[in-house]
Amino acid sequence: MYSPQRAATAGPLRRRDFRLLLSGAAASQVGAQVTLIALPLVAVLRLEASAFEVGLLTTAETAAFLLIGLPAGAWVDRMRRLPLLIRADLVRAAAVGSVPAAGLAGVLTMAQLYAVALVTGIATVFFDVAHQSFLPRVLDREQLVAGNGALETVRSSAQVAGPGLGGGLVQLLGAPLAVAADALSYVASAWFLSRIRVPEPQPGPAPDTSLRAQVAEGLAFVLRQPVLRMIALATAVANLFTAMLLAVQTVFLIRVLGLPPGVLGLMFSAEAVGGLAGALCAGALARRLGQARAIWLSPLVTGPFALLWPLAGPGLAAVWFALASAVVFFGGVVYNVAQVSFRQTLCPDALLGRMNATMRFMVWGTLPLGGLAGGAVAEAAGPRTALWVCAAGLLLVPLPLLFSPLRRMRDLPPAPHPDDAAGTYS
Repeated sequence: MYSPQRAATAGPLRRRDFRLLLSGAAASQVGAQVTLIALPLVAVLRLEASAFEVGLLTTAETAAFLLIGLPAGAWVDRMRRLPLLIRADLVRAAAVGSVPAAGLAGVLTMAQLYAVALVTGIATVFFDVAHQSFLPRVLDREQLVAGNGALETVRSSAQVAGPGLGGGLVQLLGAPLAVAADALSYVASAWFLSRIRVPEPQPGPAPDTSLRAQVAEGLAFVLRQPVLRMIALATAVANLFTAMLLAVQTVFLIRVLGLPPGVLGLMFSAEAVGGLAGALCAGALARRLGQARAIWLSPLVTGPFALLWPLAGPGLAAVWFALASAVVFFGGVVYNVAQVSFRQTLCPDALLGRMNATMRFMVWGTLPLGGLAGGAVAEAAGPRTALWVCAAGLLLVPLPLLFSPLRRMRDLPPAPHPDDAAGTYS
């Protein structure tokens, strides 16, 4: 016999719909990691793109969070989230699939790669906002930490396996055809999502409410919540300096430390292994420390290891870079699982899309800025100096959290019911 109490305490993996959601995430994440390797190689090897052109390609992939991040949340709250997730997957499959098709036809250009990056970025904005907003429909609020931990485990596992798979496919098939794996992964994700049967009523449009007013309501919800404000600030700072790291780490490892490409891949895998360990431990740490404490303790304890990045040297001394990456990304994933679960618990269902979009706009909008800043500092003062700036910046991440109500809490306050009206917070 069905028991709500037993359902609330059962593991998320016992839920059929969550298993399908997780399977879709696994498929798309592996494909995305393949493209992370293959798409820049298409530009470099096939089209002989300059470093600046490759940088623009990276910017195009994240620009959508700045361009449409805020209105996307209001649009998501006006629609059922599951059909939106499926449509976003199919759009990404079509966009990414155009690359191998154009490569085979001999008509591939950098303009097309920029368009593909921008279109997939826009679809990813809608997918990510809808995905985070849909999870509380699939799981009980008490299961969100475990559910987010499972999703982070999938993402981190894909980051471990994806780059190696991508490199092998590029070596075997060539860069354009390797991108086809990502297109197929999005089709697989859409298929898994299409089998989910959780009831999801059509949101009723608020009468006489403009898109601008709905966007403002999402902003107001985030800005009036002191904990959400501080989480947004801390995450934005973390992403700014992480983007700086990503912009300079390849140059540092290859040109300063003189590492061969094979060892470079192992260095990047260290980040993913640390993230995977963080995903596996996040739930247990939240239970042992308290979910509120896990949010601020994770960057406070692991952030100082970033100082090992610029201390790395040639030969065996390069291990300091790998150690720093593993520990810092471990803390980053523990932090993400705790704070995303908190956001989903705090926010009523009718505002989830706008809240998540507002947070994404605030915290992902720093990624293009960090990439540009990292390149500029490395060009002017050298990659090692840029890493010192990255490390110093990550030490600032816990400060907003320590000055928030989180520092005086062990666990998070009781959550509103998923169907509570948004008007309570307007």
